[in-house]
Amino acid sequence: MKKTILIVTILMCNLLLGYAQNVKVEGHIKDQRNEVPYSTISLPGQKIQADSKGYYTLYIKSGVSFSIQVNAVGYKSFTQQIAGIRADTIINFVLEPVANTLDDVLISTSRKPENIRNITTSVSIVNKKKLEREMAITPDLSTILANQVPGFAPTAQTGNNVGQNLRGRPMLVMIDGVSQSSPLRNAEVDLRSIDPSVLERIEVVKGATAIYGNGAAGGLVNYITMVPDTAVKFSGKTQLNLNGSLVKVKNSEGGRINQMFYGKLGKFDYVVSGMYEQTGEYKDAKGDVVGPNYSLGETDSYNAFAKLGYVPAKNQRIQLTYNTYSSLQNSNFTLVNGNLATGQKATGVLGKPLGIPTGVDYNHNLNLSYKIDSTFLNSSLNADVYYETRKDVFYVSLGRFDGGDGQSLAKNDKKGARLFLETPILNLDFLNMNLAYGADFMKDKTAQPLVDGRVWVPTMDMTNIAPFAQADFNVLSKLVFKTGLRYENVNIAVDDYRTLRTTGANNTTITPSFDVTGGNLKYSTYLFNAGLRYNQFNVFSPFVSFSQGFSVMDIGLALRDAKVNSIDKINTDAVKVNNYEAGFESKIAGLTFSASGYISTSKLGIEVVYDPATGLFNTARNPEKIYGFELAADYHLFDQLGLAASYSYTEGKRDIDKNGKFNDAGDLYLNGRRISAPKITASVTYSPLKVLDLTLNYTGINSRNRFEKNANGIYNGNEGAVKAYHLFSFAGIYQVKKNTKLTLGVDNIFNQDYFPARAQWFMQPGFYSKGRGTSVNFGISVSY
Repeated sequence: MKKTILIVTILMCNLLLGYAQNVKVEGHIKDQRNEVPYSTISLPGQKIQADSKGYYTLYIKSGVSFSIQVNAVGYKSFTQQIAGIRADTIINFVLEPVANTLDDVLISTSRKPENIRNITTSVSIVNKKKLEREMAITPDLSTILANQVPGFAPTAQTGNNVGQNLRGRPMLVMIDGVSQSSPLRNAEVDLRSIDPSVLERIEVVKGATAIYGNGAAGGLVNYITMVPDTAVKFSGKTQLNLNGSLVKVKNSEGGRINQMFYGKLGKFDYVVSGMYEQTGEYKDAKGDVVGPNYSLGETDSYNAFAKLGYVPAKNQRIQLTYNTYSSLQNSNFTLVNGNLATGQKATGVLGKPLGIPTGVDYNHNLNLSYKIDSTFLNSSLNADVYYETRKDVFYVSLGRFDGGDGQSLAKNDKKGARLFLETPILNLDFLNMNLAYGADFMKDKTAQPLVDGRVWVPTMDMTNIAPFAQADFNVLSKLVFKTGLRYENVNIAVDDYRTLRTTGANNTTITPSFDVTGGNLKYSTYLFNAGLRYNQFNVFSPFVSFSQGFSVMDIGLALRDAKVNSIDKINTDAVKVNNYEAGFESKIAGLTFSASGYISTSKLGIEVVYDPATGLFNTARNPEKIYGFELAADYHLFDQLGLAASYSYTEGKRDIDKNGKFNDAGDLYLNGRRISAPKITASVTYSPLKVLDLTLNYTGINSRNRFEKNANGIYNGNEGAVKAYHLFSFAGIYQVKKNTKLTLGVDNIFNQDYFPARAQWFMQPGFYSKGRGTSVNFGISVSY
């Protein structure tokens, strides 16, 4: 009897030990087509997150039944009861998307993909669907962003984005996180850096951003390039578009062709794309040629893109990306200046333009990245190196340089490396804590010579090193707290140079030519950020944040207009911005509503002020305060019908007497180059059939008048009054067959005769051009 009891006891112990052992459960989380990244997997006593490929691993006690729940923003919650498992097992989950939210679930502008509900500042995402609708009307990214992003200044429909900022301050434009902007000589041409046909989405973070540092004083725009969305070895897409004016068709016809191939070959995936576009003459509402200064009419553009990915292991990825973009105006017209006093518009007459073609001569981007989702201490690592070089050509300035003509161009070369790591510190039922840290290194060489070789702005060689750390706390999956610190160390080397003599009427000297001693400009500062968001209730999810931004001033502008013989005598101090923001998001049934208010201050300004005595624009360094608010709503009555609207208001002043107040009699409003008029947008999207998508858009620019006319009866440059105008556009997308799609876009449907906001506030005769009249864009695409 004792032997029997002993044998049974030993068997029971072995059985209990077997049950007590842990077994591994792993698998992928997908929808019907792709992996679902960063899903949350919950079971009693555990909560983990899938990686960027939707892969997860967890350990459970052998033989114990349990309930597992999978959650991902944009998908219905999935719960399944799992019977006792006694061996390592693979369990895959397929999630069902929630209508109309799938594309807005993740952003990467905080240096890592995140659930959008964990962001403690205002963000806007232009997803693939929105891009497709906007591109049916126009492929111009400056127009797309102005229509889709609250707080983004209105477009001027030109080859540059002068005055098109975020909340009144300069923004940082990036492609996959690589800067396209150059704060050293801000030529304001960075929005047109890539063609939207190769973009997966556009992410916009508004307000000063500490985690990206130099150049992001007003926020950032990140163009996220596409990755293959298929598992087959070879796929392709051919797209052809024809466009032109409906007011006066003659010579306005243009075309666009785009060819793309993509697929997956074992552990490799690839995307290769090429685009060529030629536009015809741009016509205004009267059928006249739009003034040719930086017009997008008669422009030849091309974009070549390639991305190669390799997955050596399921938690690693190596990726090489290359993109080249060019957009040059080859006009058959010479400029006829407008008359600011009489309101006569600028236009063009047939004739060969002076100088070489203007626009983006080239913009090359090369980026090699390595990512591992789990390494030491379960950390994720993302490291990359990059190279970017671009050349932009500007218009000919008549009689400006030594009594003669001159055409300038901007050259910019960047190379850099970035290291980003994230380590989970705590992973408890009630508290998760992650620590992100790393460093950025960049070399930026910028110069602005004249086409004939004369030096206007000497080469500025900037070295920027910036380590950073960011901590995220998530309490009970409801309360999110973020805080971080970044250290900026900047050194700018400038060689000795000689200024160019600039001249005015009758060859009078405005600035003389003289030697300037170069040297090193050094800046260093700490940038702090903190934010809090509460997600307990969908009906009211509030957030508050504080973030500091940093940007060197437009040093090139100061150097070319130097009035002293040494750069250490020029006020080139960098700008540090404090940004305060509070807002909330509400979701009730099919309605999503968001509101935010903000204030940003800086002890030094970057206001570009026009001097009517010399005809030059100079930089004012007075303290600045900018404030405003944004409202946005999106309502889906049912799956077939959606409504959206937004309102943006921004205002700003500079403290002339520097007494810390902005409401004294002598204090001035910031001009139109910095502060845009209030903007209203609205859209109605209707899909009466699954194969038909119809969208009607509205963009309204309200009036803004903050300045007095000068003695000549006109406004000074950058201070013109903006009169309201209202624009409507239409996009229709029809899926003829499974692999064939037709698109039709009509811009300025009612042929509004108007001056764009920039033409009104800029007050320069050569840029006093009307907006484009009614135009049409017809396209066909075939996928295979």
